[in-house]
Amino acid sequence: MSSPAAGSVEVQEGGNSFTRVFGAIVSPKETFQSIVRRPTWLVPVILVSIFSLGAVVLFGHRGGWPSYFERQMAANSRVQQMNAQQRQQALQIQLKIGVPATYAVLPVATFVVVLVIASILLGLFNGIAGAKIGFKTSLGIVAYAYSPGIISGLLAMTVISLKDVTTVDLQNIVASSAAAFLPDTAPRWMVALLGSLDIFSFWYMILMAIGYAAAAPKKLSTGKAFAWIFSVWLIYVLIKVGLTAAFTT
Repeated sequence: MSSPAAGSVEVQEGGNSFTRVFGAIVSPKETFQSIVRRPTWLVPVILVSIFSLGAVVLFGHRGGWPSYFERQMAANSRVQQMNAQQRQQALQIQLKIGVPATYAVLPVATFVVVLVIASILLGLFNGIAGAKIGFKTSLGIVAYAYSPGIISGLLAMTVISLKDVTTVDLQNIVASSAAAFLPDTAPRWMVALLGSLDIFSFWYMILMAIGYAAAAPKKLSTGKAFAWIFSVWLIYVLIKVGLTAAFTT
């Protein structure tokens, strides 16, 4: 028969998924230790998807899509060569197809991003550092590391509610990246580069580092884990910027 003290420790170590979402933000070390002991991942993915989708739906509800697509088209050299009627037709196609596609893809995209990152980092830490982390543990670490995405979604909905929606940059709603300071005429590769320098991106990486260090404390320190994660992120940014420079004008 277990003692009351042992029972209380077991409850504290287990926690529940909603508590863990909050804990990942305010008390990450203890929370990720709990996740390593009993990995879960679904709730943070669902919550981040809901708040991200909520911001985009609110943006559409306030009539932001036409101005958004018009800005996108204005930056496209091919569209600039069209006459007024052709541009209007292109805009209608974007509104008819692009908006529903965004609503459908966004929730799936959140899960795919978490899955891909968890798989890459699992291979990295197990293959190079010999960490011996399980896939479900890796998935749980990355999923809860994205918990600040809920804050990002709430801030985005606040901005959309308060500002003139035609002035809102849907790709940088809360101005958390360096791209917020670029003029509209800035080249796309520069937008891609500075857009990657985002407060939330670094927050996610720090939380992942704490999580993987908790999963393999004998193999990884938080600093070492962050260095590896940052290296993967840097490679991704360089590829993204290179492709943007190569295929845009």
